[in-house]
Amino acid sequence: MPSPVETLAPLPARVAVRDSSDIDAISDEKHRIASRTDSGSTGYGRRGTKRSSKVDVTALDRSTLSNRVKTFRASFKYLHDLTPKQVEDFMASYVIYNLDWADEKEMISVLGPNYRERVGECLKAYYGVLNHLCALGDVEKMYIPPLMSKHATVLENQLLYERLVARDVGMKPGDKILDLGCGRGRVAAHMATISGAQITGINIDPNQIAQAEAFTRERGLRNQFKVADFNSLPLPFEDRSFDGFYEIQALSLCKDLRALFKEIYRVVRPGAVVSMLDWVRLPAFDFDNPEHVALMRRVKPLIGAVGTPTPELLEEALEEAGFVVTRSEIPSIDGLQAPLIDKVDVYFRAIRQVILALVKLRMLPAHFKTLINRLCLDGQAFVKMDRMRLISTTYLVVARKPDTA
Repeated sequence: MPSPVETLAPLPARVAVRDSSDIDAISDEKHRIASRTDSGSTGYGRRGTKRSSKVDVTALDRSTLSNRVKTFRASFKYLHDLTPKQVEDFMASYVIYNLDWADEKEMISVLGPNYRERVGECLKAYYGVLNHLCALGDVEKMYIPPLMSKHATVLENQLLYERLVARDVGMKPGDKILDLGCGRGRVAAHMATISGAQITGINIDPNQIAQAEAFTRERGLRNQFKVADFNSLPLPFEDRSFDGFYEIQALSLCKDLRALFKEIYRVVRPGAVVSMLDWVRLPAFDFDNPEHVALMRRVKPLIGAVGTPTPELLEEALEEAGFVVTRSEIPSIDGLQAPLIDKVDVYFRAIRQVILALVKLRMLPAHFKTLINRLCLDGQAFVKMDRMRLISTTYLVVARKPDTA
């Protein structure tokens, strides 16, 4: 039986990641590059059970945990130098989150008959600024992960979740893996580092793709990136090009899930596993409940959701494309992401006070006030919806393409 603690260096004959139950938590000491003690619990099956183990931080992705100061400075400078037009476009982009793909009539009424293109333009303006705002804090990867350990930071929970994805997809050295909505390439870098696979990422924002390429070059990885809008199909890849697929919180931006999943089915090989972590509306949500509707109206712009899919819709669309769904659940401890959401909200509200003070002293441009006020709006509404189990941004669906396909 293998030891519960093993190195994450790429291994030629097997998947180079541990089972999630072997990584029960990361220690409370954040971002230390020496060895440390980890303890906590997994989000699967035996929720609430705990085991402890000694883990050397060298088994984690050093490139992910380090260089935070460099990233902070680069993002701060980018935000400092924004033009009035960039700030205006960013604020205007929020209009799309008051809409829903399911209501095409309203989409056309607000955005015009070319609403798909307008959504794409808004997304570029939105993410062109948001990715730098997120990099000021502990969400450089622009997603709040499932709660894999109560004792770990947001960044460390991201690492734990990403190891789970690599294990589920079965990533191994030499594999070619597709990452949909790859952002700044940080997740792809971690996946490649722990598994030896080559990741190809696509994203609608050229700014993020440029950052992903630079980040990859700095680390000597072989990952590749393309500027592409997954609402403009087909995907720019040949049939059976990939050995696996994953996406993290990108599907709410997809207009036609069925069409997209058919494309993913086309570009992965028979036997490939796909992993999706995304935003869903849960059964407890009631459209006739004014409180639920008001909360939804506040939270969608905060998390950048256009569509509001349900778990059933994701499963049905995958099965219609030809996949076999093997897992459909919320992997967070107790099914709640709220503790991590709250951590992020508290951090950014503290940063907000500092930024507002510096703007008042004229040590920062006035647009910093506009940006941070927008970012910090309605964080507690997000926490409340999660605790009420009305929505989740960490619903996990894993599926497999049949070997005979």
